[in-house]
Amino acid sequence: MSVLPKKPLTKAGYERLHAERERLLRVERPKVVKGVTEAAAEGDRSENAEYIYGKKHLREIDKRLAYLSGLLKDVQIIDESTLSGDVVVFGATVVVRDEHDLVKRWMIVGDGEADFSGGTISYKSPVARALLGKRVGDVVEIVRPKGVTEVEIVALEFPSPASGRGTKGEGVK
Repeated sequence: MSVLPKKPLTKAGYERLHAERERLLRVERPKVVKGVTEAAAEGDRSENAEYIYGKKHLREIDKRLAYLSGLLKDVQIIDESTLSGDVVVFGATVVVRDEHDLVKRWMIVGDGEADFSGGTISYKSPVARALLGKRVGDVVEIVRPKGVTEVEIVALEFPSPASGRGTKGEGVK
């Protein structure tokens, strides 16, 4: 099995999370603080909806900023465009065929950047943990909360530096 860095993030994921953190810190939070300050100056805060909502929104922003700061601290950025090979690694897109002959495609990414509906899964997920280190043609048993399933790895795809995506391994039949 391949060795993963302590807190890996794809380059694209890091850039997206960092941009969100900067926007919240430099644009959204100051705007909300200004609104809360103006609402507080109006007098009775206990019945001031703008003040109450503003304080709640500020707490939500601060909570998200703390989460993003934690994600971005001490990460190792993996440039997916430099990846290649015939083994499933962090940043690879794995194409599998399940027991019902359905083809599924997942890119293995870091914490905070996974979006199952968007085709990305966290390297910590049961699916990714089962796939990491395997090769095209391997049949992999995945233990999920719903139960055990088997998939066959039919292809590996790695982003290509020029075109955005490239393929390595067998094609999907």
